Amino acid sequence: MMTNFRNDSRIVMTLDAGGTNMVFGAMQYGEFIVEPITLPANAHDLDLCLKTMVDGFKAVRDQLDRMPAAISFAFPGPADYPNGIIGGYLPNFPSFRDGVALGPFLRKKFGIPVYINNDGDLFAYGEALGGILPDINERLELAGSSKRYKNLLGYTFGTGFGMGMIVNGMMNRGDNSCVETWCLPHAKRNDIIVEEGVSIRAVTRVYGELAGFPDHGLTPKDICDIADGVREGNVDAAKQAFAELGEIAGEAMATGVTLTDGLIVIGGGLSAASHHFMPSLLNALRGKISTLTGDTIDRVQMKVYDLDNEEEFTMFAKGSERKIKIYGSEIEVNYDPQKRIGVAVSKIGANMATSIGAYAFALDQLNKTY
Repeated sequence: MMTNFRNDSRIVMTLDAGGTNMVFGAMQYGEFIVEPITLPANAHDLDLCLKTMVDGFKAVRDQLDRMPAAISFAFPGPADYPNGIIGGYLPNFPSFRDGVALGPFLRKKFGIPVYINNDGDLFAYGEALGGILPDINERLELAGSSKRYKNLLGYTFGTGFGMGMIVNGMMNRGDNSCVETWCLPHAKRNDIIVEEGVSIRAVTRVYGELAGFPDHGLTPKDICDIADGVREGNVDAAKQAFAELGEIAGEAMATGVTLTDGLIVIGGGLSAASHHFMPSLLNALRGKISTLTGDTIDRVQMKVYDLDNEEEFTMFAKGSERKIKIYGSEIEVNYDPQKRIGVAVSKIGANMATSIGAYAFALDQLNKTY
């Protein structure tokens, strides 16, 4: 049973592990309780990097009025997350490529349990516990709908195309810590990965190609400003760059949501441009596909709604509910034949959702252990 983290007094130390900087903190009741401590990551040097982690967590611990119950954070993979071992091709942490028993190392240093997970998994888990999933279910209840959701796909649009999967309220870590989406094929070019179409580099590349200026030096924020008409540049190219991102992302999401049958939440830095990519993303999810007999079926077998659009949410909540009689009697029961899912942008942000996910995951594991 999942912990009600909002009512839990236990403290968990956290870490936002970036290749440039590491930000250390601590959470209690699902909120940060100390000022964040930022240190250079020193990701190129294993000795310095591990020393940074020890120094950072010690500095946080020294600010606490009690011993923390655990350490829990996200770290880039490949990894054997259940055993806390990081290793493989990590562009931002080259010193970890030969394999580092990071969890056991920190557990030995601090004498408390250490939990490490993929950031996409923790983002989805945080959204499932304290973000979009409870929010949508509460809105459904207020609208008088009997529909409730327990499954969620969380996607992050940023440096890469990350994903986390929640099934029946629980994080799906897979048998090999390898539930991924970035390595799916690109919808328009099957010879490259989908991340080449859904990432910061994708937006900048496509804009440069369409504008005829590949060395433009603009950021996605700059390109979004151009699309919004508040910065000079090629408006059509800017809008098309985000539209293509939405289309490619939507095709990949269609595969994921067909297998999980739940809601979708989007976070990450590029989600700020959702007004530019959401139409094409929804079009992809709502698209058609053909059979060899010439029949056309929906790409996703559930009706897809934009949950950030009030009119669409009203239709989503209403569904097709009606009453039917039990055979041979006059007794009526509610029946809603409409299969439906929805897409929304994170309201709490990827960083907070990931932190909540890390905090709640640690509490869940502690409850199982003790």
